[in-house]
Amino acid sequence: MNRSAGLLSALYLATSAGLAWTAVHALRHDPPWAVCLFAAASLVPVIAVVRESVLCEQRRASAETRGRPDGAGAEAADAIVRAELDTACCERWWTSCGTDHDSTCPRRMPRSSSAA
Repeated sequence: MNRSAGLLSALYLATSAGLAWTAVHALRHDPPWAVCLFAAASLVPVIAVVRESVLCEQRRASAETRGRPDGAGAEAADAIVRAELDTACCERWWTSCGTDHDSTCPRRMPRSSSAA
């Protein structure tokens, strides 16, 4: 959990404690519906703390999976890149997106954009 999430969780817990203390205080002097209202309201920040911790774990797991290219998708992408690199005939052809060739390239043929 990073610093801002920890601070937010501490504020949530302080709010929950304050609402629980208010519920106990209302138990002595106020009607029962007010006690139930404050008790229920004191649980909402606890739920928020749990949600923050789950989101933090999900962010951490997402960052880890983005950092390492594993799985079938990465292997397929590697195979596609390898095949494209194998079909490239020269450096200039590769860097010019297939429009120019080096002067020493055996496949040096000018290509026209017209389909004649």
